Amino acid sequence: MNQPDNTADLLVTGSHLYLQDKDRTIIRDGCVAILGDTIVEVGDSDYLAAKYPGAEELATEHGLIMPGLINTHTHAAMTRFRGLADDLPLMQWLQEYIFPAEAKLTGAMVYQATLLSLAEMIKSGTTTFCDMYLFAKDVARATLESGMRAWIGEVFYDFPSPNYGEIANGLPYLEEFFNMYENHPLINVTVDPHAVYTCSPGLLKKLKQMADRHDALYVIHLAENAEELKGVQELYGTSPVSHLENLGVLDSRVVAVHCVMLTGAETDVLARRGAKVVHCPESNMKLASGIAPVPDMLAAGISVGLGTDGSASNNNEDMFGEMNSAAKLHKAAALNPTIMSAETVLAMATLHGASVLGAANEIGSLEPGKKADIIVLDLDQPHLTPFFNIPSLLVYAARGADVVHSIINGRIVMRNRQLLTLDEKMILGSIRTMADQLKSTAA
Repeated sequence: MNQPDNTADLLVTGSHLYLQDKDRTIIRDGCVAILGDTIVEVGDSDYLAAKYPGAEELATEHGLIMPGLINTHTHAAMTRFRGLADDLPLMQWLQEYIFPAEAKLTGAMVYQATLLSLAEMIKSGTTTFCDMYLFAKDVARATLESGMRAWIGEVFYDFPSPNYGEIANGLPYLEEFFNMYENHPLINVTVDPHAVYTCSPGLLKKLKQMADRHDALYVIHLAENAEELKGVQELYGTSPVSHLENLGVLDSRVVAVHCVMLTGAETDVLARRGAKVVHCPESNMKLASGIAPVPDMLAAGISVGLGTDGSASNNNEDMFGEMNSAAKLHKAAALNPTIMSAETVLAMATLHGASVLGAANEIGSLEPGKKADIIVLDLDQPHLTPFFNIPSLLVYAARGADVVHSIINGRIVMRNRQLLTLDEKMILGSIRTMADQLKSTAA
């Protein structure tokens, strides 16, 4: 049955509406009209209130309405390890602390830790995330409860996984995971080899074949630091990017995370193959991995999104903080204040992030026909007053705690900073208990 033209379920109104469309449209006293999971109209709030008189209204007098943020790389359940092993080099951090701690994980632990991450992401403005971790079915189970939109994959290594054991068991697990979420409106399954240095050439190719068969993204940590570069050179006589190119793996399905250690020629290869890249500036700084050549990648036409990485190497999942760091880091590195504008970085966290996930037609901007993934910030605060440019305000002044409402797929999941889909108090209590157990085990 067709709906009449003047039907909407929800009107989101505020003092400013930032669409993040190609014209970077701003509407004063703006409104987004939503029917089901979809945006049906954007425009003047008085006009749309009169047009859709039966709709519920979510009004914020000093509200800035914008697209939800897209975290294109995280390990959600690593909230369990926040602060466990800080101020260490990447390989020591991984091999001496993280991998041993992960070996003791269970699906129940991952589920609870993921809930904590989801609560943090929603409360700081993220509506979509791309997760690479263990016990992916439990990550997805938690995600369904939260109402968030996600791309989720089970990480693969050459060594046994604490989830599925030997690699031979992992492939059927992943096939089953694909079947569970085929054509799901919110959960998308990805194929996730951990890295070139932890996956054999045969495994990298086998997983790529699976990604091709399921029309899925192929997410991999790539060229993260100098030590990785040296190790891969010793193993295969070439660089991580060239290794994937030689294996015939690089193409538009590939989402390469980090890409800190790139030559100009390798940047050109990634661009030519249509590979996507995720920039994780705070994790790269904290682990002293280096500074990814993001301005060069953008100039080459590569789609680059922003990611927080996991909370064990960041140590938070606030995408507003990530935007702030990304903009300033590259200015300092290049001694050029114009090299990464607020507009560019905001796009990386929204529309460009959607492109990385192959979802720019559905999310990343507030336009009719797209999914209703929307956040509202409260501008009635000293640190957000006055403002003259919305992207600058969002990148340099705003923070996750300024988000008051979140709508995902047309559903209000946070109202006035109260989570509506998750029991925050229960989650915090559960994680504190898990942390005490981890401390006693480590003692």
